[in-house]
Amino acid sequence: MQQIRPVAVRPVRDGDAFVVDFGQNFSGWVRLARTGPADGLLTLSHGEWLDREGDLTTAHLDVDLPIVPEPLPPGQVDEVVSAGDGDVFEPRFTTHGFRYVRIEGHPGPLGPGDVTGVVVHSDLRRLGWFACSDDRVNRLHEAVVWSLRSNMCDIPTDCPQRERAGWTGDWQVFAPTAAYLYDVLAFTRKWLSDVSLDQRADGCVPNISPCPPAEGFDGPLGGLNGSAGWGDVVVSAPWDLYEAYGDTSLLHEMWGPMTAWVRFTAAAAAGGRHPARTAARPEAAAHEQYLWDTGFHWGEWMEPGAVVTDFPAFVQADKSETATAYLYRSAATVARVAEVLGRPEDQWCRYHAVAEGALDAWRREFVRPDGTLAAATQASHVRALAFGLVPEELRPAVAGRLAELVGLAGGHLATGFLSTAHLLPVLADSGHLGLAYQLLCQDTSPSWLTMVDRGATTMWEEWDGVDSRGVSRPGVPALVPGHVTVLAHDGRPGRHDHVGGVGRRRLPRRPARVAEPLQQGRGGRFPAPLRRRTASHRARIPDLRGAPAPRRRHHRHHDAPRQPVRAHRGVLASRRLLDRA
Repeated sequence: MQQIRPVAVRPVRDGDAFVVDFGQNFSGWVRLARTGPADGLLTLSHGEWLDREGDLTTAHLDVDLPIVPEPLPPGQVDEVVSAGDGDVFEPRFTTHGFRYVRIEGHPGPLGPGDVTGVVVHSDLRRLGWFACSDDRVNRLHEAVVWSLRSNMCDIPTDCPQRERAGWTGDWQVFAPTAAYLYDVLAFTRKWLSDVSLDQRADGCVPNISPCPPAEGFDGPLGGLNGSAGWGDVVVSAPWDLYEAYGDTSLLHEMWGPMTAWVRFTAAAAAGGRHPARTAARPEAAAHEQYLWDTGFHWGEWMEPGAVVTDFPAFVQADKSETATAYLYRSAATVARVAEVLGRPEDQWCRYHAVAEGALDAWRREFVRPDGTLAAATQASHVRALAFGLVPEELRPAVAGRLAELVGLAGGHLATGFLSTAHLLPVLADSGHLGLAYQLLCQDTSPSWLTMVDRGATTMWEEWDGVDSRGVSRPGVPALVPGHVTVLAHDGRPGRHDHVGGVGRRRLPRRPARVAEPLQQGRGGRFPAPLRRRTASHRARIPDLRGAPAPRRRHHRHHDAPRQPVRAHRGVLASRRLLDRA
């Protein structure tokens, strides 16, 4: 897809090896033009970070879990036996995630002209670009784009170097953002067909698809499947792409899998109670029929500072606040899909009833009599606003409390895997646009710009993927934190989680009032901070605050011709920054 020349080639290990720096983290492989004398053994080790001596390190990628007898290295090592002068090495049946490659066994000299980085991902049509007057925000956006490119090689993955797995939660979170950047309709359709094949007969969706044996339903980790926020991808992704492109074909194709998933989740809610709830309230309340507090859920995974030290206890924890919220959203979305497809009432009325029941259960369990939320976390408040879980009259107070929680965190986010993507939109939607931009421009950890300042060229799975000492931690690059870019592409605070706004290529050119850090253009001019280029237009966006709301438009999205995939191979916004500055 692209070729990259190194920015530096340096000798290490007293000259016995060379480290090649491509200046950019990416997924692909290396082409080595000179392999040295015949029968010489070369070892190419790929990775994402350097130690303090400037040598490659992959220690942060070792897998050290209770289910493996000893730590497993990440691999990403190619061994080559040279055929002599004129031999060129280039693998064809693997990909690696890396910025650096250490080459051992080469007699030298070795220079930038001898090594080429080959970027590999599915051949998708680019739709969206972005630029503003803040260079760090521009670099953040580019890091998101590179993370996406690194994680869409035939299937959407969580990372290109270690697991390289099709975690369903990652695409549930990131698909809306991906749809701004690339035409991902055919790509998603292909992968969702894999997910449908992996779906169990009772509707349970695996956490990973294609599903490897160990994580499969009959494997040692089989009991972890069916997590809220992960399995919901069979509902959310078709809907998100319908909103993005106005194409209903995926809704038609996924009607069976999405309804099966909602039936499974509703049955799980009705079929049991969490032991802690049973102990506290032996007699089940009527609303608990729709309270999903059984099974395993990853929940608000990767919240800043939250470290799972006791995994069995984490597995058993009650995550019904999150799970019931997703039960409501998916059931309500299925009812909306039925409306869009014109299906008769007998095909959607049960899902509407599930949605109403789950909403009532969530409010009874997690909204206190005084209107405050039982869970005093940013994530719970974000989800309550993004999913429409609290009554309209409580939204200002809940949003105000969310703003307070951000302040109590020192002006930092404290959200994790599932809610970070909704954070900026709900703040902007509820009258806190300035705070949304403050979070975007925050440059102390945890924050997006901390990644940029610490040298990130792709997004990190953990907010402290590289700590203040320059020591790397697991998870580079990952998709999830990259959904922040939806702020740039939609640029319209206030869009709710409702049917409407279909076909984002027809977006009105109407930005939010942009905070001061993004307003100051070169030469003192206001540079129209949001700039979009799509297949239909490239435009600077004028200030049209106060203009009437756009009419809802429908149009069918036509796939670009499918291109061959060259190789095999993980923060969203359900609703983005709209026009309520």
